[in-house]
Amino acid sequence: MAIPKLVLACIVLFVLQQVNSQGLKINFYKKTCPSLESVVHATTARYISRVPSFAAALLRMHFHDCFVRGCDGSVLISSTSNNTAERDSIPNLSLRGFQVIDAVKSAVERQCPGQVSCADILALVARDAVSLINGPSWPVPLGRRDGRVSNATEALFGLPPPFFNATQLIAAFASKNLTVKDLVVLSGSHTIGFSHCSTITTRLYNFTGVGDSDPSMDPNYVAALKRKCSPTDRTSIIQMDPGSSQSFDVNYYATVQKRRGLFQADAALLNNNETNAYVTKHSTSSATSSFFKDFAASMVKMGNIQVLTGSAGEIRRICSAIN
Repeated sequence: MAIPKLVLACIVLFVLQQVNSQGLKINFYKKTCPSLESVVHATTARYISRVPSFAAALLRMHFHDCFVRGCDGSVLISSTSNNTAERDSIPNLSLRGFQVIDAVKSAVERQCPGQVSCADILALVARDAVSLINGPSWPVPLGRRDGRVSNATEALFGLPPPFFNATQLIAAFASKNLTVKDLVVLSGSHTIGFSHCSTITTRLYNFTGVGDSDPSMDPNYVAALKRKCSPTDRTSIIQMDPGSSQSFDVNYYATVQKRRGLFQADAALLNNNETNAYVTKHSTSSATSSFFKDFAASMVKMGNIQVLTGSAGEIRRICSAIN
């Protein structure tokens, strides 16, 4: 569902004012790389048109970047002989789409060498990837600098795992200056994408250590998942939002309300009054416009987590390697 530009502008205006105070600006590259957003969009579109599932992967990559050391592109750095980087941490082993970022960076460098950070490119690609599958779009404030540190251990302990309960999730988001509403809104990104059977093995087969399933999950859904995922299956993939995993919509909230959220963290949204109310309100298609506006605003906030600006960090020549 399209969002009128004026309505979207009103929703994100306050958030943008806060972001601008941190050094990020919508027109940051107006003089140094005026073609930036068109180059990013065109290159991203070539990949999404061939592999639509990249949209979920690139959105997830942006989230994983911002939650560890802030939105500094550190998730893009490759490991070296003396450092295991974030992308090789256990929670990030299933990340994909790095080739998209590399291709966009190369295209941008041809137009504007040495001007645009990988952190900004990742933020723009995530936005364009979502909009290209008919999801919302949002203005991306720019001016991030690239970090020079990437540590696998920090990713292991910094990313909220899929088995967190509501209290743990709220605390994790609060540590990044994100609200309870941001938590439930950004959880809506699970409306697209896939996961592996291995992420829910315990939930299906040994939830409390006695060979049981999670009682908070619809037993019919448990049975359906068991038909797809054996206890030893480490490779098969499953939809996070069954029947709607490549469409950015509010079906995720209807799924959660039916107790069919794939992860414990999805089910946890029913265990907090504020998140439960949001799930209930947005579980029908008539709430799509409201969700899109909220998602746009929360993405702008997330994109401002602990950003490096000014002379901090660097502008990487290659996104996978520190200069």
